[in-house]
Amino acid sequence: MIHHLNCASFHPPIVGAMVTHVLLVERAGGLLLVDTGFGTADVASPQRLGRAFKALMRPQLRDDETALAQVTALGHAADDVTDIVLTHMDLDHVGGVGDFPRARVHVYEAELAAARDPHGMEHGRYLPAQWQDADFVTHRTRGPGGGSGTGVDWFGFESVTVLGDDVLMVPLAGHSRGHALVAVRDGDGWLAHAGDAYFHRGDLAAPTSGPRTLRVVQRLMAQDDELRRANRDRLGELVRAGHDGLRVFSAHDPVELAAFATTG
Repeated sequence: MIHHLNCASFHPPIVGAMVTHVLLVERAGGLLLVDTGFGTADVASPQRLGRAFKALMRPQLRDDETALAQVTALGHAADDVTDIVLTHMDLDHVGGVGDFPRARVHVYEAELAAARDPHGMEHGRYLPAQWQDADFVTHRTRGPGGGSGTGVDWFGFESVTVLGDDVLMVPLAGHSRGHALVAVRDGDGWLAHAGDAYFHRGDLAAPTSGPRTLRVVQRLMAQDDELRRANRDRLGELVRAGHDGLRVFSAHDPVELAAFATTG
């Protein structure tokens, strides 16, 4: 069974309401989370998120929105979460990592390198206190030296397998250095968590039709905006092709979350 959770709410000025869409996947070997939103330590000590982030994003920081609270509300324990797969390591995506100390945390090698040794604007996006004790498993696509996981083709995108043949990481860098889409097999199809590859469902239209304010925010937040836009456009082409069983969503669009939470 796959659950769609909101693990962080925001109300940034002008932009409007935003969420942090997290997947909780019940697997035979244990629970899997795709991203975590904010964690209990963020709620208890919001000052650690920094004044600038709080002023710009206006996070709501509610205990009942943490992944831990929602996992336990479903009758599970924290230790039942065996794996966390991250789209990237921005502080609104990894805050809950510390609430699941037994979980293996899967991330692209380039993203963990950026978080541990940030350059320039990267300094503002990573918060080591959220993940410094995590048990990381790093992945990378095919290339010299290989990498953890088996390289496969996913709808024309390069990817690596993370868990069995039903969880894949697909490189969609640009928003951050090692940003990824995480695809989870859902019956005969795929649920594809695109993270921050786009912010609004209109971004994948041709031409793009997302709110101008969000387009500006995405450009300002991008580590490599040209690469971000190229990968967004590739993703848009994939979605518009209408593949049966493929459902794509982003991390922060509340309309997408509401649709998935209603239909599953």
